Amino acid sequence: MKSILLHINDDSCMEARLQVAMDIARACDAHITCLQAVSYEVFAPGDFAGNAMAAAIPRIREAAEHLRAEIEADLANEDVAWNWRFLYGAAEHRLLEQSALHDIIIVGPHDIGEEGSRGPSAMAGELTLDAPAPVLVVPGSIKRLDVRAPVLVAWNGSSEAAVALRAAVPLLALSERVFLASVKEEKDTERFEFPASEAARYLVRHGVEAEVVEIPRGKGKISEVLAKAAAARECGMLVMGAYGHSRLAEMLLGGVTRRMLSEPQLPILLAH
Repeated sequence: MKSILLHINDDSCMEARLQVAMDIARACDAHITCLQAVSYEVFAPGDFAGNAMAAAIPRIREAAEHLRAEIEADLANEDVAWNWRFLYGAAEHRLLEQSALHDIIIVGPHDIGEEGSRGPSAMAGELTLDAPAPVLVVPGSIKRLDVRAPVLVAWNGSSEAAVALRAAVPLLALSERVFLASVKEEKDTERFEFPASEAARYLVRHGVEAEVVEIPRGKGKISEVLAKAAAARECGMLVMGAYGHSRLAEMLLGGVTRRMLSEPQLPILLAH
């Protein structure tokens, strides 16, 4: 994992994901690309002449320049390799475009301008579905990422879980303990092809020893069960395959991915 794509935005989680990016960069001797995307598409009802947009552009530009100066000053004092990439346009589009030559994308849990919302980040979901690199969602409560801390891999035997597992191998190799956790339900049927034992053998080939655990669901939601299991094992990160059902079903009915993204308690590595 040598190339990190970090979303730059002036939100309450920026410091957290910057710190996590630096922790990974130090552990993997990786390079951080700080991507700051600025959109001037300001919607103002009735502003047919564009007066509101014209007035907003200097303020948006000034705020972007101030943020860049602050973060560059911080990075200048750190022992990590980095560069700055400033682009115009929607952040999700620019991150997706730049992701082709990066090994991981680091974003926050909220969409731009949606802080305080309890809903999941649409940008994180879209990137997870469309980008060729895994997405690491970092909540603002995180002070640093201990790459040696235990990691919980949510395992349901699906192809999405397998993709996430493969994507996480460079980080799993740094962890002192890896848990392959399956949530057992009473009405489980053998729907998927890959048992946890096969996933564990895959990891062994990469030098990663994993402990297979089966967690009873009880009456809680799977997202809650996974979060509690990770907390009980003092995990520093959760790895999971995203959107195992159709995206429409996830949006209408709710799903594990959607719930986990709504209020993440620890960094979550997602892949599809």
